[in-house]
Amino acid sequence: CETCSKEEAKYRCPRCMKYSCSLLCVKKHKLALSCNGVRDKTAFVSVNEFTDLNLLSDYRFLEDVGRTADAAARHCIVHSPATKRLLYCLRNKARGCNIELKTLPIGFTKRRENSTTFNSVENKFYWHLKLIFPHSHAEYTLKGVPDDKTLADILKPYIDPVESDPVVCQRLKIYTASPQSDVRILMKIENRSRNSVRYNELDANRSLLDNLKGKVIIEYPTLFVVLKTLKSDMVVLGQ
Repeated sequence: CETCSKEEAKYRCPRCMKYSCSLLCVKKHKLALSCNGVRDKTAFVSVNEFTDLNLLSDYRFLEDVGRTADAAARHCIVHSPATKRLLYCLRNKARGCNIELKTLPIGFTKRRENSTTFNSVENKFYWHLKLIFPHSHAEYTLKGVPDDKTLADILKPYIDPVESDPVVCQRLKIYTASPQSDVRILMKIENRSRNSVRYNELDANRSLLDNLKGKVIIEYPTLFVVLKTLKSDMVVLGQ
């Protein structure tokens, strides 16, 4: 025992790894070292000492973090009148632009992700936007996209052979290698039955706001970038 040095040690503190022989010595060592006896889940463990138990501990630690974050998202302050007023204002401004914006209840992933804002000074939306490139199995999330930006300019950092990021360009090479005229931008039509999924084709040369007018949006727009030369099961409305 590292406290009394008299009896054989029976216990080991999960926090500081001190050996103790009895409950009395355990309490003494906690008092002397200001130790709470709770194992430090974030303590460094070298690769050589890393075991399956450490892996399981890390996994459970991440699960605890996820539960805590989810509980915070469901906290009553999120349901406060100020938050509700903000969402009402956002939907009202969208309605003024001929956009039917729908928001999900607290706890849904899209509700937590959505970062769309409306700047009343500039009278402009800054959209949370998701781009999906199905032929490359890639998707990207954009934040603060101004509504007056054209879709072509939005896609330039991704599929433009010259202006796109080299890493992104490599991942989306099937798009960058194709003529720009082959690129189609689709958006799923909401409020349709599951066996009748259809998409609207958007105009790359028009602004994001112009393309969203007359559409139903749940939380934020999700755009699918496809190539018309490749077979796709996405049926455009009217075809």
